[in-house]
Amino acid sequence: MELIEMIKVIVLGMIEGVTEWLPISSTGHMILVDEFMQLHVSDRFKEMFFVVIQLGAIMAVVCIFFHKLNPFTSKKTNMEKKDTYVLWFKVAIACIPAGVIGVLFDDKLDEMFYNYQTVAVMLILYGVLFILVENRHKNKTYKITELNQLTYSTAFMIGLFQVLALIPGTSRSGATIIGAMLIGTSRYVAAEFTFFLAIPVMFGASVFKVLKLGVDYTGSEMVLLLIGVVTAFAVSIIAIKFLMQYIKKHDFKVFGYYRISLGAIIFIYFMLMR
Repeated sequence: MELIEMIKVIVLGMIEGVTEWLPISSTGHMILVDEFMQLHVSDRFKEMFFVVIQLGAIMAVVCIFFHKLNPFTSKKTNMEKKDTYVLWFKVAIACIPAGVIGVLFDDKLDEMFYNYQTVAVMLILYGVLFILVENRHKNKTYKITELNQLTYSTAFMIGLFQVLALIPGTSRSGATIIGAMLIGTSRYVAAEFTFFLAIPVMFGASVFKVLKLGVDYTGSEMVLLLIGVVTAFAVSIIAIKFLMQYIKKHDFKVFGYYRISLGAIIFIYFMLMR
C-alpha cells in the first residue's frame, strides 16, 4: 500500500467529515475531488468506500449526543427516558420515506442523476433556496424551538424532504433543514434532528451497499477504508460542534452562496474539459 493512497484517503475522510454535516453536499465535493485525486483501487471498492466512509461520521453524532440519545442511562428520570424513546420513534418515522425510495430505486437514481450536471444544478438550486428561505424567515418567531415539540406528523414531513437528498448534489442536511424551517422549525432544532436522522439513514445505506457489493476486498483496501472512517469520525466531531455553535448567531445564507459558487465551478470545469 503506497503512502500517497493513504494521504488521499485521509483527505477524502476530512472532506466527508466536513461536508456531510454542513449543508453543502458531500457528493458534490467528492465528485470534484475524485476528478483531481483518484484512488487507485477497483471501481467496486470505490463505490463502497464513498458510502461506508459515512460510518465514521455517524459515530461522531452518537458520541456527541450520546446522553441525549441513550434511553438506558441511569442518569435520566423515567420521564426523560420516555422522551428519548419518543425521539427515536420520531426519527424512525422520518426515515421511512427515504428508506423505502432508496432501497427500491437505488440503481435507477444513480443511473439517472449521478452526473456532474445534476450535482451542479442541485448545488445552485438549493443554494438559492437557502438564501430565499433565510430572507423570508428573517426575524421570524418559530413554532418549534425545542426538540420535544416536534410532533410525529412534523417528523414525517421532514422525512419527506429527506427523500430529495437521494438526488446527488442536494445535501441530506440541506434538504431536511430547509424543509424543517419551512414548516416552522428553528434552525437549531432542524439541524439537531437532521443529525439524528443521519444515524439510521447512513447506517442503513452503508449496510445496503456492503450487502450489494460484498466484502471481498484486499487487505490494503480494507486498511484504506478504516483510515477513511477514522478520519471522517475525527473531523465530523469538529464540524458538528462548529455548526451547532455557528447557527446560534448566524443564518445559513453563507452556505447558500458557497453552494452557488461550487455549482458554477463544477459546471464550468466539466464543460471546458469535455
